[in-house]
Amino acid sequence: MLLGIISDTHGHVEFLRGAVAMLAEFEVDEVLHCGDIGSTAIVRMLAEWPTHYVLGNCDDDEDVPELRAAMEAAGHTLHGRFAALERGGKRIAIIHGDDGRRLEETIAGGQFDLVCHGHTHMARCERRGEVLVLNPGALYRANPHSMAIVELPGLSVTSISL
Repeated sequence: MLLGIISDTHGHVEFLRGAVAMLAEFEVDEVLHCGDIGSTAIVRMLAEWPTHYVLGNCDDDEDVPELRAAMEAAGHTLHGRFAALERGGKRIAIIHGDDGRRLEETIAGGQFDLVCHGHTHMARCERRGEVLVLNPGALYRANPHSMAIVELPGLSVTSISL
């Protein structure tokens, strides 16, 4: 199973185009968006894949009903500020990362095999004990723009600069 991991689109569809091309090229099964979505246009561009989203600090409360409606129309899932999934026999957490304490507790808690986060706009892939911590980087306000592909159940990561 292949997961496409993206974050921090901030509504900028022009930067998402390259990521969408890579998601198609790798033939990912699902997409995880680690927050700061920014607009319903992002949701529409990801309509081809089952997609799971968490909210980031820039996803304004007044935008959430519109985002949620677009996600429901696309068959996507908005998990709020935190998601816990099981895919390919692996336990996966998705969190934006702006709450540093909650991020660290999620990593240290030992309940997850993979913790995906965003917020910093900098790619990160490191082992913390038995936990793989992954920040795919950002598709907006990053140099380079980046994303990641995760193969399950092996948890092998391909980082992609766009």
